[in-house]
Amino acid sequence: MARGGKRSVGLQRASGAGMLQWLGLAFILVLIDQFTKVLIVGYYQLGDSTYVSSFFNVVRAHNRGAAFSFLADSSGWQRWFFTGLGVVAAGVIIWMLKSHAGQRLFSFAMACILGGAVGNVIDRMVHGYVVDFLDFHSHGYHFPAFNVADSAITLGAACLILDELLRVRRGR
Repeated sequence: MARGGKRSVGLQRASGAGMLQWLGLAFILVLIDQFTKVLIVGYYQLGDSTYVSSFFNVVRAHNRGAAFSFLADSSGWQRWFFTGLGVVAAGVIIWMLKSHAGQRLFSFAMACILGGAVGNVIDRMVHGYVVDFLDFHSHGYHFPAFNVADSAITLGAACLILDELLRVRRGR
């Protein structure tokens, strides 16, 4: 019985150490996200744009809503709703990381989503909106501007889908 207890404690320590690695990745993503946004806010006024290539510009845009400016034109309640949603999501993700730190692809995905969510929550708390600056366009189509946090969330979501597909495949 004592051995089982020791093994359990050892697994918990390994899980805790693994969780720190994923929290570290999330923290690095938040730092990169916030650093890029500080540069944009420091050097660009709202609406300023720099041509980079025929399909990409750097632009300063503000998003008071969610993805693709969903609810951006609402009366202001969405700031607190999306902030609260981000905080709740961060708490759930941290709990999931603690429970599944050994699952590398899943944990990588969760860390990316966590870093992105926290980056955008910081913007909402500091500015009242999310700072976007990556602007892609081609052949008359214009993709809504986004930022590093949004990219991390998208990468995390794609990795979650891949993780699930691989899990289902292993189950066959």
